[in-house]
Parts: sequence; C-alpha cells; structure tokens
Amino acid sequence: MAMHHYLRLTFILLFVVTSFLCLYFIIKRKKKAPKLLSKEKYNSSMTGGMTEISISNDSFFNIWPYVSELKAAKILSKKVKESELVQKVYRNSTDDFEHILLATEKENHFVKIVVDRNKKKPMGYLFLDL
Repeated sequence: MAMHHYLRLTFILLFVVTSFLCLYFIIKRKKKAPKLLSKEKYNSSMTGGMTEISISNDSFFNIWPYVSELKAAKILSKKVKESELVQKVYRNSTDDFEHILLATEKENHFVKIVVDRNKKKPMGYLFLDL
C-alpha cells in the first residue's frame, strides 16, 4: 500500500513539473512578439537630430529576423518583397538609435522600426501614414 501511495505522488509531481514547464515556454514565447512603441519611447529615441544613412552600404542594423516576426504577427504582409522593403534609414547624432523605414503594400503607409544600437536589439515598431 505504501508503494502505491509513492507511485501516485510521483505521477502527480511529474504532472506538476510538466505543467510548469509548459507555462514557462508559453510565457517566454509571448514576450518575443513585436512591440508597438508609444509616442514617448519613440520621441526619446530622436535625441540630437536624425541623419539619413545610405541603404546601399548595409551599415545599418540587421532587421531581417525582426521583419520575420512582424510578418508572423501579420503586421507586415508576407507578399512584401524584402529586397524593396527598406526605404530610408536614419541614425541619431549620438549613434544610439536607428530608425528604419519599411514600405508596405499601401502607398504612403510605412512601418518604422526603432533599434537601440547599444543593446543591439529592436525597441519596437510604429505605423506612419504620410
């Protein structure tokens, strides 16, 4: 009878541990979703004036993994050609932030990705209707 009790406790413990692992991975996955920037965060990234960087030299941040996340979240269309996606790249005077302007399927509608160059990761995105 004691063995039966320990076996039942082992299965319960295994179930609880498996449940916690599943919850951990679900929560971790949700954190990777692209983040829509607030106006305050966007304005804080524009310190010291912005200068345009040439797109042809590829000296800007590698945004393509983030673009894939935007496409997976249906923020950018999967039909958009990646070769013609980047319209303009701007960098602030302190070289802390980059603003990368991406074209969408609609004319004069853009998605702007703001990148923190110190942390080497995207801060988020926002929509621009010009």
